Amino acid sequence: MSWLGAGIGAGIGMVIGGPIGAGIGAWIGHSMGKARAVMQQGMGPGMGGARTMMGQKEAQTIFFVALFSMLAKMAKADGKVTSEEADFINHLAKNQLNMDAEDRRASAEIFKNALNDSYSIYDYAKQYVQITQSHQMREMVYRLLFTVAYADKQLHPGEDEILKKIPAHLGLDGSYYNILKEEFKGQHADLGESYEILGVSQDSSDTEVKRAYRKLAMEYHPDKIGSKGLPDGFMKYAEKQMHQINEAYGAVMDSRK
Repeated sequence: MSWLGAGIGAGIGMVIGGPIGAGIGAWIGHSMGKARAVMQQGMGPGMGGARTMMGQKEAQTIFFVALFSMLAKMAKADGKVTSEEADFINHLAKNQLNMDAEDRRASAEIFKNALNDSYSIYDYAKQYVQITQSHQMREMVYRLLFTVAYADKQLHPGEDEILKKIPAHLGLDGSYYNILKEEFKGQHADLGESYEILGVSQDSSDTEVKRAYRKLAMEYHPDKIGSKGLPDGFMKYAEKQMHQINEAYGAVMDSRK
């Protein structure tokens, strides 16, 4: 069964509504063998920010709907979806997330719906923050938005504006923009950014730096990420984040020798 089918079939167990609920509706409206009544069990008017108990399958469903909707908004930020952006999203679905044909058809419907709906990318981001408490998954979304923006080797003003503004809507610190921009430009973060990645300052003691590093390393451990509802194929993005954390820690400690 597809990840969307598993999540909806089990019942999301929460009142969604809003842009993410509309994305789920786009899939149900084009999916064979799924009644519209299924969606109505998981939606209600005016309750787009409701948060209730949610299993891993449901969390994964919500994540993918939010992800592909926001990817669509980013791809369209410069006025059109380029072939490079489309190729990246197809590669992500098939090779990184290991989606089967049914999953990819569902994600394509969600993507297409978001290209033409009246919601902004910030609407999707704000609702996703209301639904999920996972900081790691929100970081993953932001990293993927950067990847789409740089897919055609150019950062257009509309894309750059979104990348600057959306951390606040995703509940992320604004420093993530500069950190990831330097990474995607192929440059190494300077020492100040290494401190920002670890969440400490140059006045922090070695003990505080080590404690911050250990905390981040635990958060990005594969078992920890897996428990948040991410599929196995998505671990590569957690590995990139862990690589960045290791580099930052090495740079800070080397500077203190």
